[in-house]
Amino acid sequence: MKIILASKSGVRKKILDNYKIDSDVVLSNVDEEEVKTSLLAEGANPLLVSKNLAEIKSVKVSSKNPDRLVLGADSVISLNNELINKPRSRDEALKILKKLNNSKHYLISSVCFSKNGAMVWNHSDSSELKMKNFKEKELLDYLNKIDTETLLAYGVYQIEANGLDLFEYIKGDHNSIMGLPIKDIINYINQYKK
Repeated sequence: MKIILASKSGVRKKILDNYKIDSDVVLSNVDEEEVKTSLLAEGANPLLVSKNLAEIKSVKVSSKNPDRLVLGADSVISLNNELINKPRSRDEALKILKKLNNSKHYLISSVCFSKNGAMVWNHSDSSELKMKNFKEKELLDYLNKIDTETLLAYGVYQIEANGLDLFEYIKGDHNSIMGLPIKDIINYINQYKK
């Protein structure tokens, strides 16, 4: 069975490939910032933002690809229940790292399967991360190892690269932190096939 991944994330595609889940990539072209702004204005918390974005992406692609199972995904950082967005510049990336510095926060990864334009399953997974205490120069050195395009596309901590060095501890599933709670996805696909 071949699913559709409604995400431009190369890391998510790689996770599916690693677990032998055959997938085509179809971009949703959802304006994430517009959706986030609207949800936050309505008082949504980070979990709700993540869940809604995963569903919107999945449903949008699903409505144009009849009878295909479409996986949408979204990950957000929650610090004291405040949504931390992806940086739009290197300066913003530094501000985000300074905000997360020496603090415990959560990374929420939400996934949603849709078929024929309607959600059929969703799941959210939350991981707890505690960042070490760094001096500003150390944070700048870390950021300088990441090219701007990667930084703006994937956010401030590149768990799959040097990002692990930022943390005192990580409590959660590695794949989920990188964007896909894969065990739950596999469980759903196995039930779906029955």
